[in-house]
Amino acid sequence: MGRVALVTGGSRGIGAAISTALRAAGYSVAANYAGNDEAAAAFTSQTGIPTYKWSVADYDACVAGIGRVEADLGPVEVLVNNAGITRDAMFHKMTPQQWREVIDTNLTGLFNMTHPVWPGMRERRFGRVINISSINGQKGQAGQANYSAAKAGDLGFTKALAQEGARAGITVNAICPGYIATEMVRAIDEKVLSERIIPQIPVGRLGEPDEIARIVVFLASDDAGFITGSTVSANGGQFFV
Repeated sequence: MGRVALVTGGSRGIGAAISTALRAAGYSVAANYAGNDEAAAAFTSQTGIPTYKWSVADYDACVAGIGRVEADLGPVEVLVNNAGITRDAMFHKMTPQQWREVIDTNLTGLFNMTHPVWPGMRERRFGRVINISSINGQKGQAGQANYSAAKAGDLGFTKALAQEGARAGITVNAICPGYIATEMVRAIDEKVLSERIIPQIPVGRLGEPDEIARIVVFLASDDAGFITGSTVSANGGQFFV
């Protein structure tokens, strides 16, 4: 049994690719999910990776869910905060609920998940926290004031926590994917993809979930022990920081 890795939103899309890649690299992986029981069951059936259901927006649910994972697999040593939602609307039409739901999941969810595992990582003097932010947290995006704010907040969280964890052997890093060929992106109208989105990407294509997963595997490894507080932009050259 390798180190225990917990991936939120880990049964679909980028999260599924991350969970699968970590499993292939020798980690004992648990995949959290929030709502799609059918997809989670299919993922476990296909990969053998156990899934655990709870909302990262609920602190008490996170504490209980992490407790179940650790009872089954052992202490969480690698945490990948990947879970995220969108509630897009132009700001003048955005409701307080749309704002809160995105902030609660995409930003507060990082606190809710990291806080319970942090003491154990400090005691063991080893930990890897990898936060999946977004290109839109770096450059902003019309219609996504809530999402962009949350994902930008993820980067501040990463930089601050990296400074606290460094002397305890804990690294904290972020990845900012651009447009990745997930089910959600593939559902965009083909004309919009081909005429408006892909032309903005210098490499001329969408990214693949496995390309994000390979970054996670590296950042989780012992080889990445001197990398902390960093943001990896994986967007095909669409935006430079």
